[in-house]
Amino acid sequence: MDGFESNEGVILMAATNRPDVLDPALLRPGRFDRRVVVSRPDVRGREEILRVHTRKIPLADDVDLSVLARGTPGFSGADLANMVNEAALAAARQNRKAVLMYDFELAKDKVLMGVERKSMLLSDEEKKNTAYHEAGHALVAAKLPFSDPLHKVTIIPRGMALGVTMQLPIDDRHNYYKNYLETSIAILMGGRLAEEMFLDSMSTGAGNDIERATELARKMVCEWGMSDLGPLTFGKKEEQIFLGREIAQHRDYSEATAVKIDAEVQKLVKRGYDSAKDLLSANRDVLVRIALALIEREVLDASQIKMIIEGQELPKIVPPPKPDDGVQQVIKPDLQPGRAKGGERPAPA
Repeated sequence: MDGFESNEGVILMAATNRPDVLDPALLRPGRFDRRVVVSRPDVRGREEILRVHTRKIPLADDVDLSVLARGTPGFSGADLANMVNEAALAAARQNRKAVLMYDFELAKDKVLMGVERKSMLLSDEEKKNTAYHEAGHALVAAKLPFSDPLHKVTIIPRGMALGVTMQLPIDDRHNYYKNYLETSIAILMGGRLAEEMFLDSMSTGAGNDIERATELARKMVCEWGMSDLGPLTFGKKEEQIFLGREIAQHRDYSEATAVKIDAEVQKLVKRGYDSAKDLLSANRDVLVRIALALIEREVLDASQIKMIIEGQELPKIVPPPKPDDGVQQVIKPDLQPGRAKGGERPAPA
């Protein structure tokens, strides 16, 4: 956090858009005359950021920065710089003289879902369980209204997850509506339900899904007033971490209200669970086809999921682009692979 003098007083420059994590004494009237909030870039901003970071990188004819900008909602400037760098590294490893759109897609998946852990070998049983789990997420996401479009489903371990179902919104979201949040809970329940209905088992793989669904339902009740308890908030957060205090939540409601809150949270999660169960029960054969395709191919994109749902045969597996024969490596990114941290990275040379 920095401040500087101007003719109009002192302007607070903070690397955060969360004023509640600043010392309240800094925000008293008269201390700082301006507050600058730095938000994530919109689609036009992302395109211009990509243009800056790719100005010294040879791009293939199929690369369209406007398409990349539309396909990266929620990315910060550092995320976009990291994606460009990872795409350049991917092309350099294949001795290509220009970066393809294929390299950018690989880089985008790496930033979104984490690094592939191809060295992690799964047993046939774990692979089957993961395939059905992710197929449950994917089918519910594809069938229910108000959900973000599917981007990719994979059972290749990435980061800390054995499989990932990734959705990308069409446009930048600034508000989240109740029907969208209820659909999100149903999608999170789809993985556990697929294990129960098709494998007659439960695994710890749904632990994070259940945690996120419960947290989302609790926010709907306690923070956003989206329950039968009415437009009320329950609990005040104390985040004065600059005073040495831990982040905590102050309870400002009675025991009787706490029981009602728990009942509303359970009702929202159960409603999403039942919605996903009805959908999977009505599309059992489709889910099996998605799971078998995942076991065979390990990765399915949105178009392939749509073809399976419509009963079409998937095209043959297309191998990735081959390295350019006899071409020396000409792409020399300055940066090391890894997720960007804190601020913009310089463009690769």
